Amino acid sequence: MMERREQEVSAETENVAAPAKNPVKKEAWEWIKALLIAAVLVFLIRWLLFAPFIVEGPSMEPNFHTGERLIVNKIKYKFSEPKRGEVIVLHAPEGIDYIKRIVALPGETIKVDGDKVYVNDKVIEEPYIKEAIDNAVKEGHAYNRRNFPEAGSEGTTEIKVPDKSVFVMGDNRSNSKDSRFAEVGFVSYDKIVGRADLVFWPLNKAGFVHF
Repeated sequence: MMERREQEVSAETENVAAPAKNPVKKEAWEWIKALLIAAVLVFLIRWLLFAPFIVEGPSMEPNFHTGERLIVNKIKYKFSEPKRGEVIVLHAPEGIDYIKRIVALPGETIKVDGDKVYVNDKVIEEPYIKEAIDNAVKEGHAYNRRNFPEAGSEGTTEIKVPDKSVFVMGDNRSNSKDSRFAEVGFVSYDKIVGRADLVFWPLNKAGFVHF
């Protein structure tokens, strides 16, 4: 009799269901986890991988204009060297960021004489401003009015780019504060924020910067 009673009690114990979990709390916790993951991803993308940049000023006209928004690739130069012609964002001495184009690379010599840019004693092709130069010539003047080195500068007529640095200029050659100015000078790699890869605003200008 005692044995039968113990079996009945045991069976009743096994049939007792576990307390139901609160579905509201479970859903809330799932939302919290999703938001935390999203926040981490935003942090990684925004601060470590890519960053938005707003163009200000005319220095990169006619190719980039004030108000245009770009995506800057911040990890590009962690795995590869900068290349001539690439558009970059860099930390400027004034505590702001500039957008400029790489013209000369480490170890190369650079001279700017009017609309001709000499790298290692050879004139380089600059298709991104060819139309602007042609229009200036038709109007009877040079597109670029600031040389490098400037007339009267001491030393050679060509300057060598230091290691781990680049020489940059704005596409709007006569209205750009860039490596031709002592305040900016050669841009060391650690001053480069990243490469401008994508224009995303305005929509009619949206597209990749480099192909």
